[in-house]
Amino acid sequence: MTHFGFLSTYPPTRCGLATFTEALSDALTVSPLDSADVVRVIDDTDLALPHRIGASPRVRAELIAGDIGSRIGATSTLNACDVAIVQHEYGIYGGDDGGEILDVLAAMTTPTIVVLHTVLPSPTAHQREVLTQVCALASLTVVMTSGARDMLIDQYAVEPTSVHVIPHGVTNLAVTAESPHARRRVLTWGLISPGKGIEWGIRAIAQLTDLDPEVEYIVAGQTHPKVLAHAGESYRASLTQLVDELGISSSVHLDGRYLDSGELAALLASTDVVLLPYDSRDQATSGVLAEAVAAGIPVVATGFPHAVELLAGGAGIVVEHENPSAIASALRNILTREGVAAHMRAAALHDASEMTWSAVADQYRLLAATLNAAAAA
Repeated sequence: MTHFGFLSTYPPTRCGLATFTEALSDALTVSPLDSADVVRVIDDTDLALPHRIGASPRVRAELIAGDIGSRIGATSTLNACDVAIVQHEYGIYGGDDGGEILDVLAAMTTPTIVVLHTVLPSPTAHQREVLTQVCALASLTVVMTSGARDMLIDQYAVEPTSVHVIPHGVTNLAVTAESPHARRRVLTWGLISPGKGIEWGIRAIAQLTDLDPEVEYIVAGQTHPKVLAHAGESYRASLTQLVDELGISSSVHLDGRYLDSGELAALLASTDVVLLPYDSRDQATSGVLAEAVAAGIPVVATGFPHAVELLAGGAGIVVEHENPSAIASALRNILTREGVAAHMRAAALHDASEMTWSAVADQYRLLAATLNAAAAA
């Protein structure tokens, strides 16, 4: 019997960390003997929403940037658990580079696992200092790729024995067969914001208008709530304008809905290629990438670290950043060359069982048991 505590954003907040924490907490509590309490990290965009504590039976407290009282309450809630699992991303905590998380970790008395969603290869001095202290204050640190572990050890001087690699979990989306569709379908999905590089994907599709059957590019997902709060729909409007300028409005569909798992599974079942044209050179993990590979869909992605590592086995093609010609060439290769897509699907599905949330939860459960045994001793 284990009582897990979580510190993270959490639904109804819509972001990658919230989805990650909900899925991991679900997987860790499949047994009625195990339980989970969540301290929900919220920001100014969340404060305006009419839910707060009580939106989920798991949410016991909040952590609000700059609020010392909430910091004390968050620490108290987590210290009442057997083990705390803390999601770390610079942008979700208060203070310079999210430095307020250090006060919470310093006050923790329960064993703590920190999960790093970003490990920057070229951090500022303060970013390096914050992350180094985060790892020092944690009992154990989890990253999701071997590359992130190497970077943490080599560039942040973190003790190697304290760093563990556990992959990003994936939902069983039940993608079993392709649904019939008239056109070849390329898909980008997730929360939309500048930096997703969708403009490069659109420019690439404009270079594939000669293909028969035609290529359809679907961009599925609502604008990121933080972007929407501060910049409105300006990025989406710029994408629509680009589509019109290129004269490919019949080939590109911007779907602004937030897809639930059933809707996503149906869309993936009719998708030929998943495209991730991200601008970031530093992204250490991508839930969308993990889901695409686990679903057996060929992937074209720019060379951010998670893509380079996860696609090395042949599940997709890594291309240069901000290069629509390279993206178009990769898409053409997958869509027109016989056997290429089938080979990528086979490579993607080969190790998919190791990425299910159930398998991932087992690894976290083992770490928690190790920490609890050490505390008892």
